[in-house]
Amino acid sequence: MTIVVFGSINMDLVARTPRLPQSGETIVGYDFTTIPGGKGANQAVAAARLGATVEMVGRVGGDRFGKALRESLQAAGVGCDRIMTDSGSSSGVALIEVEEGGENHIIIVPGANGRVNAEDVSRMQPDLQKAKLLLLQLEVPLDAVIAAAQSAQKAGVTVMLDPAPASTTLPNELLAEVDILTPNKVEASQLVGFSVENLEDAEKAAIALQKRGVRDVIIKLGGQGTLTATPEGTIHTPAFPVQAIDTVAAGDAFNGGLATALSDGRSLQDALTWGTATAALSVTQRGAQSSMPTQTELHQFFNAHELTLHRPDSK
Repeated sequence: MTIVVFGSINMDLVARTPRLPQSGETIVGYDFTTIPGGKGANQAVAAARLGATVEMVGRVGGDRFGKALRESLQAAGVGCDRIMTDSGSSSGVALIEVEEGGENHIIIVPGANGRVNAEDVSRMQPDLQKAKLLLLQLEVPLDAVIAAAQSAQKAGVTVMLDPAPASTTLPNELLAEVDILTPNKVEASQLVGFSVENLEDAEKAAIALQKRGVRDVIIKLGGQGTLTATPEGTIHTPAFPVQAIDTVAAGDAFNGGLATALSDGRSLQDALTWGTATAALSVTQRGAQSSMPTQTELHQFFNAHELTLHRPDSK
């Protein structure tokens, strides 16, 4: 079944440095690249490269970045019929600093992403009729995100929200429409008002978010893996040990892997393993969309770790 992604499409402008600069400091980098990104587009590419049928809904500007972004999504196998070219705006960009250990700082300039509205929700409706999941993030206007979630619920489509960039003001009106919430520990801390650093903190935060209306809460803890709270209980999925060189799109890779497995009819526990493995593979490569593994690479990773890929209908 189809995965619909409603969200941002950016061009990432990536500078690589020996370390991240301190406030007011100028340092010399050693590499610069332009790479297609945006949390929405990243998740769409992650799922498409794993074999899912994916439709992207969003906007690009009427500039050279817009043309390149559309072509990149098409090359990855993402459906682009619902992407509008907004000639009144530039394409969204992300200014990214990456240090040698893989940590990063990111500044988003929304551009056309900031003009996504109810018109885009309306254009999405035909895709919802054949969709299994709707993937959302917070790099487009909140009103549009809420409207998209509400439309998906009316159509009986599972809603997955990645609450990034982090926010302290996410309304219960939106959370009540979310089936699966996937914050990292920073985003979870912002949402619940206390620090989330370990599995115990994550469990408390996940339960607090469930009380606000979310069914399943998956908190991404980097090297500690994920902590998932469902109505039936909690699940800890350990991380795979890898040598990370670039963590820019690890969360997007996780969501793409998770969504692909769920759309294929796999259990949540198996889907968590898919997401964790997809994220692990992504951090061993540079870039955002360029780091997303293929279906073949994921299967090879599972074989290397002696994990069995069960059929979706297996018990």
